[in-house]
Amino acid sequence: MRVYLDHNATTPLRPEARAAMLAAMEVTGNPSSVHAEGRAAKALIERARAQVAAAVGCKPAEVVFTSGATEAASVLGRMPAGHDVFVQETAHDALWSQLRMVNWHDRPTGPGHTLAMGLANSETGIITEPPEKMDGQWLVGEARADWLLLDVTQAVGRIPFSFAWSGADFAVFSAHKFGGPKGVGALIVRDGIDISALALGGGQEMGRRAGTENVIGIAGFGAAAEAALRDLADGVWDRVAELRNTLNLALSSPELNTISVGNSAARLPNTLCLIAPGWKSETQVMAMDLAGFAVSAGTACSSGKVKVSRVLKAMGYDDKQAGQAIRISLGPATTEDEVLSFAEVWSREYRRILTRAA
Repeated sequence: MRVYLDHNATTPLRPEARAAMLAAMEVTGNPSSVHAEGRAAKALIERARAQVAAAVGCKPAEVVFTSGATEAASVLGRMPAGHDVFVQETAHDALWSQLRMVNWHDRPTGPGHTLAMGLANSETGIITEPPEKMDGQWLVGEARADWLLLDVTQAVGRIPFSFAWSGADFAVFSAHKFGGPKGVGALIVRDGIDISALALGGGQEMGRRAGTENVIGIAGFGAAAEAALRDLADGVWDRVAELRNTLNLALSSPELNTISVGNSAARLPNTLCLIAPGWKSETQVMAMDLAGFAVSAGTACSSGKVKVSRVLKAMGYDDKQAGQAIRISLGPATTEDEVLSFAEVWSREYRRILTRAA
């Protein structure tokens, strides 16, 4: 039996999402067509739009369906000429990879710029509250900007979030982080903000992202969003947090000399980032994989790529420490037996590594 402990990379497809997608497969029409078949497909999209909007606390008209958070974040690269985007040091590469990006601590800015940040970090789980807004501008140190973009990919469905309450101007996230299908996500654009289209063509998604919509994926997205919101209200993630704390305690004995990253900070309820001095990240991941446990060395951005964490280095850890970290991320279906089993196997292997190095 395999034990999956990498939910921050992706999550298993929820039964509700699977059922919605199977039903959508029976709908033939193109949602842009005006006949009955087209209207049926369009109705599935609009139902999902309402479900997604309810899950993130925004208006349905503010939801733009995309292929995922990365495509949604490309709105940052479509800002007007001369418009800089100031990005959080620990933000995901989906934000850093866009055009005209500079560190938001580098220099102050004037009007017409954007601050971009992650609400919850994918590697450490650390939650960062949005900055203050004063006189209509967002403030981070000396940096000032008119717009704020939040990457809420890891937060949606795991901690309470409302786009309306956050005051943000944009938000991005993906369905597969909370039980939806891969390859579909959303850009939330505050009502009244005009943006350049993410893709040009037939004018779908209110002219903001052209191309025939992924009806099947969007239907699964909506169903997963509705189910994730229900889980949050039912306290499912409180139980997950208890399991994470149990695991944290089991892996943090003085004899192992481990470092629990962000242990004293507000974190996602499911995430544990652990540095094991003397044991390289990739070796840990491979050893646990052979033992039947799926964990990761950080953000899952490309197949087989393991590199020193930019996030941990930004937090003050050196290259050696950052290269000895793994991320363990639990899900609603994770059991206490699985957590304790992982702790036993990982600790036994680490002790073996330390003994061999002595």
